[in-house]
This record gives sequence, C-alpha cells and structure tokens, in this order.
Amino acid sequence: MTTGLVADRVLSLVEQRLRDVQAPVNVRLWNGQTFAPPAPSPVTVTVRSPRALMNLAHPSLGALARSYVEGDIDLEGNMREVLRLGELLVADEHEVYQPRSNLWKFWRHTRAADRRNIQHHYDVGNDFYALWLDRNRVYSCGYFKNQEDTLDAAQENKLDHICRKLLLKPGERFLDIGCGWGGLVLWAAQHYGVKALGVTLSNGQFDYATRRVRELGLGDRVEIRLQDYRDVPENDPFDKIASVGMFEHVGRRNLPKYFAKINRLLKPGGLVMNHGITTNSLEDAELGGGLGEFVEDYVFPGGELVHVSEVMRVSRGYQVLKLESRSETKIRTFDDARDDISRRVADKKMNGEMFKYLDRLREQATIVWKNDELKRAYELGLQQRAKTTSEPAI
Repeated sequence: MTTGLVADRVLSLVEQRLRDVQAPVNVRLWNGQTFAPPAPSPVTVTVRSPRALMNLAHPSLGALARSYVEGDIDLEGNMREVLRLGELLVADEHEVYQPRSNLWKFWRHTRAADRRNIQHHYDVGNDFYALWLDRNRVYSCGYFKNQEDTLDAAQENKLDHICRKLLLKPGERFLDIGCGWGGLVLWAAQHYGVKALGVTLSNGQFDYATRRVRELGLGDRVEIRLQDYRDVPENDPFDKIASVGMFEHVGRRNLPKYFAKINRLLKPGGLVMNHGITTNSLEDAELGGGLGEFVEDYVFPGGELVHVSEVMRVSRGYQVLKLESRSETKIRTFDDARDDISRRVADKKMNGEMFKYLDRLREQATIVWKNDELKRAYELGLQQRAKTTSEPAI
C-alpha cells in the first residue's frame, strides 16, 4: 500500500472519529488537504506529519500533547476551545489515573538528579519567565479575591496570604525552601520585617534573587543561597518555615525525611506552611492516557504527586492547624499568564513557544475536571471566591 493510500485511510479514520464525537474542528494536512465540519469551527489543527495524523485517529491526551510540543501538529484558535476539543477526542478512551510506569527509577531523587531536574526546568533563562510570570515572579497559583484582580495582584494576595498564615512578626527568622526568584522572602522582609533565608537549586533563580536583594537594599535582612534544603544547618533554627510548590520535587520515598528535616530546622512552637500540588488518586498512580509520561518528559522531570492523606501520614509529629485547597486558582493563573504573553510579546514565534509551555502546564491542571459535577463545583467555587474580600490569617 502506498504512502498516499495509507494517509487517505488514516484520514478517513480521523474524519470518522471527529464525526462520532461531533468535534468542531478544521483539519489541515501537510500536503494541503483539508477536512472541515458542516458548521464553521473556531479551532484548526494543522497536521505536519503522518505520525501525528495517526495520533488523531487513535488519540490520547498524552500523544496529542506530545505531538503539539514536538511540532508535529499546530493549533489555531482559543485555547479553551482547544482543550474542550481534546476532551471530546479522548472521552471514555482512558482512565484518569494509571499505575505509575517509572517505579524502577529508584535513583531519580538523588541529590545530583534533583539538582539536574530543577536546573532543567528553571534554568532556561530568566528572560523567558519574565515574559509570563507576574512582577514578583511567583511560580505557583495566584489567589484571585475577585474577578477584576490582575495576575500581579493575585500573586501579591498569595504572598501576603502566606505571611498572614504564618503570623510573621518583625525580627523572626524565616526560611523559604525552594525560594524561586525570591518573591516570598522579599515580600516577607519588606512588609513583615523578618530576617529571611531562601534556598534554591536553580542557578538562574539564585542570580536573579540575589540581585533583587541588592537592588532593594535588603542585604541585612534577606539571604539567598544556592543550596539543597537538606544541607541547611540545624544549629540556628527558624521561627517560621514555608515551602511553596517545592515538595512535588521531593519524591514519595523522601517525604518522611523531608518533613523530619523541616522539623529539625523549626523552633519549638514554630509554624510551617507547606504548599504544593497533590493528586486525587489514593494509590501511587500517575495521570492516564500517556499524560504521566508526558509530564515527566516535558513539564516536571522527577515530579511525584501524592494524595493529601499520604502527606498527613508521613508528616507525623506536626499539629495540623488548617488544610486548604486552592486548586481552582491554578487554572485561572495559567489563563491570565497566557493572556499576559499576548500583551507583552510582539514576536509571533516567541508567542507560540510561550503558549505551548503554558498550555501543557494548564493541561496537567485541567485533566481532573472531567465530569460535569466537578466542573459545576469549580464554577461555583469561582463565583464564591469572587465574593471574598478578606480571609483570616489561620
């Protein structure tokens, strides 16, 4: 069978699949051939290789995401519509979770591997992150108190929320594990008068945060170290400790040691705020449909998510004062960051590269919103959050 006949056969499978799920999408092939639904569609998929066409005929979210990031397919249209299209194409084709495929990688959280993974993810250039992060370069979900909040405002809400939860007071020693570009330690020193230490494994983050400390004249109150949290000395403990968006990189097997280390770094009666992404799976599972492997390869190498009950189990010795979910804010954060790129970047090619990065992060966040009940709860949560103007510290 010739290549052309094979492509025609696969295209017929794609057309049938799109008709079956009533997907509103235009398809354009590498040879100029097109397929369009009866009604006008807001989304166009450009297929650049036969391999990608096969992924449309037998789709999984992981395969589609991989094809997009690797340039085998391109997308035109509103990304919310694109995500809805992806859900239509793979509906009922795979489980939300599947057994983890990388259990054999026992070495994946050695010190060298952790440093390599962090640098792979974050040391791609500070200018890259400046294009779509907020002015404080906070790399986690913002807290949107109302619909009018900008990304900058939402991230400052987040920083202040953390400081209030920790009841920070002037003169206290404060540790930020995985301090990123220094947003939290700088905010805490400026607005709450603490003496702060931030540690990171990223060279780029260390350079940027160190420069910001110097520019703001906070050298007597803020120190940034290029240091593994496991190497922070325990002889001078801290009043308060925060870990924001870092413990996903620790590894399931290392979580007991992680919490034990924090406990040794904390003064008696001190407070810890641990913020991170968890999973809905009670088992040691990863996202289904190939998304687990995709996230490992392209989004968070070495990242491992656990259920919140597992976090509670391995953090024995701590008295939990409050457990809080902010999952709905992550999607809004991605959407706002993506919109900011459109305003900040004129170069179309660079725009596309930023969008691809944010889209694959957002895809990881949205995969859990599959059934209608969860979606309705999410929308109601947004409506309720918009009515909130202030929150207690604890």
